[in-house]
Amino acid sequence: MRRPVARNLTLMATVAALVSVGAAAPPSSASRAATTPEKTPVAVGYGGAVSSVDADASAAGIEVLRKGGNAVDAAVATAAALGVTEPYSAGIGGGGYFVYYDARSDKVHTVDGRETAPLSADAGLFLEDGKPVPFGEAVTSGLSVGTPGTAATWDAALDAWGSRPLRKLLKPAERLAKHGFVVDETFRAQTAANEERFADFPASAELFLPDGRPPVVGSVLKNPDLARTYAELGRKGTGALYRGKLAADIVRTVNKPPVDPAADRVVRPGDLAKRDLARYRTLRQAPTKVSYRGLDVYSMAPSSSGGTTVGEALNILESGNLPAGEETSEKAYVHRLIEASRIAFADRGRWLGDPAFEDVPTQELLSQEYADSRACLIRDDQALTSPLAPGDPRSPEPCATAGAAAPTTYEGQSTTHLTTADKWGNVVSYTLTIEQTGGSGITVPGRGFLLNNELTDFSFAPASADVPDPNLPGPGKRPRSSMAPTIVLEDGEAVLAVGTPGGSTIITTVLQTLTGVIDRGLPLVDAIAAPRASQRNGRTTNLEPGLYDSPLRAELEALGHAFQRTSEIGAATGVQRMADGRWLAAAEKVRRGGGSARVVYPSP
Repeated sequence: MRRPVARNLTLMATVAALVSVGAAAPPSSASRAATTPEKTPVAVGYGGAVSSVDADASAAGIEVLRKGGNAVDAAVATAAALGVTEPYSAGIGGGGYFVYYDARSDKVHTVDGRETAPLSADAGLFLEDGKPVPFGEAVTSGLSVGTPGTAATWDAALDAWGSRPLRKLLKPAERLAKHGFVVDETFRAQTAANEERFADFPASAELFLPDGRPPVVGSVLKNPDLARTYAELGRKGTGALYRGKLAADIVRTVNKPPVDPAADRVVRPGDLAKRDLARYRTLRQAPTKVSYRGLDVYSMAPSSSGGTTVGEALNILESGNLPAGEETSEKAYVHRLIEASRIAFADRGRWLGDPAFEDVPTQELLSQEYADSRACLIRDDQALTSPLAPGDPRSPEPCATAGAAAPTTYEGQSTTHLTTADKWGNVVSYTLTIEQTGGSGITVPGRGFLLNNELTDFSFAPASADVPDPNLPGPGKRPRSSMAPTIVLEDGEAVLAVGTPGGSTIITTVLQTLTGVIDRGLPLVDAIAAPRASQRNGRTTNLEPGLYDSPLRAELEALGHAFQRTSEIGAATGVQRMADGRWLAAAEKVRRGGGSARVVYPSP
């Protein structure tokens, strides 16, 4: 008999803290300068919490909380610092999604800060002579750059819920950019992977390739141009990025990419206009919501597919009565997790796009009735095969499909996520990105930040001629995203927040982390650290080494699953409320060099 699904996550967090705080050894910090904050993957205490992939960024958020700022203030400060230390994953040249829980009203709000296509774009944006532009050429181009949304997201969040002015919140990041940060192995490896691209753009080469080579581990990398840009935004407000000289610099860089004359690279120009920046707006909209094991799970609605796809998968698992805790064999757990993901991704490909352009059946996709009609496809003795055909959420019928199957299109995997909480109980889950590691590879000269290549998240052409594709480009359209910043409420109170980078693997990572905590009873830091599986309606499921190299793989292959070994999936962070009012912050133990979880006032 399965144990009752109702649970007290704050109590679970308290027990988990007693088990995990002392056991979670921090990654080595030998390559860090003595003044650089040490990375630890788990922290417990009072006064609020911050968790990100970077120690300097988490320290910036903690500084704000310590001075009386709230979770929104801390999120903006942390994000700005990540623009310095994680410039290949995030920054003011990109966009993202901001999910906020307001403790006073017990309400969850969201800001859609996704990048948008130029108003001149149409469905043939990435077609030449009727054929898709080679992906590698599209990635490193002005053609791939969308109107950035990150700065506008900060403005929207602070205007609605912040308590400190932007100029003060940018100060930690401004100092960090001016005085520099210590290069670690992850930063050097990411730079080396982009060395050929960066070398072809003088502004990128000057910033990221000192002496013509990737920076040495342990060296200090400064970005005085970004420090000045942050200072300008602090004085003038984020509108300076959308109007005036900074906006003109962005438009010029996109439309006439500043390529080294000696470079052989083909760099297509974009068609971004000043009006595209001037007309950019973030969107305030209702979050997605599903009930799972008596908890309320909130996330990001379209234009992101993250909230709907995670939500549908959770509903499928709820319908299928995923066994809980010790009563679940790992084989049964991973099998059902894979199958729920496969089904949800089949529906994502058919139905998810920018709702300003497409008729997206968001509520129908999130209905338990529809999940029940899809859950019956899952068999415990045999795996489904992909690509699986979608269902019809508007006319759900048990085990029925609607139309032909289509493969899942590629989506870049470099993004970053942060979570914050404050002493009043407010919580932020914020995922931001510039798309591929290093974005477009193009730094705005004199401004110190890379531009995104987010428009490559559009389908260049329909994934299948037989299946309508809601993710083709359009004028001012937001490309489909998988970002799934998530906040979980229990009896109206925020008790858990998680999120991760990873492109389309974001969805499966968030799903696995949530079920790891809620169903498996794992401490949050262990749910984050657990080896991951990612099935996205593809012929194979990606497995990290901890699963691929285990006997479990053969057991699952006997059911018909096919697997591909993947070194690393995502880099999650989270916070959890404990029964005694303390916060538990958790981050990666190893992935991306380990994350940085911090609280304002640590306690045993």
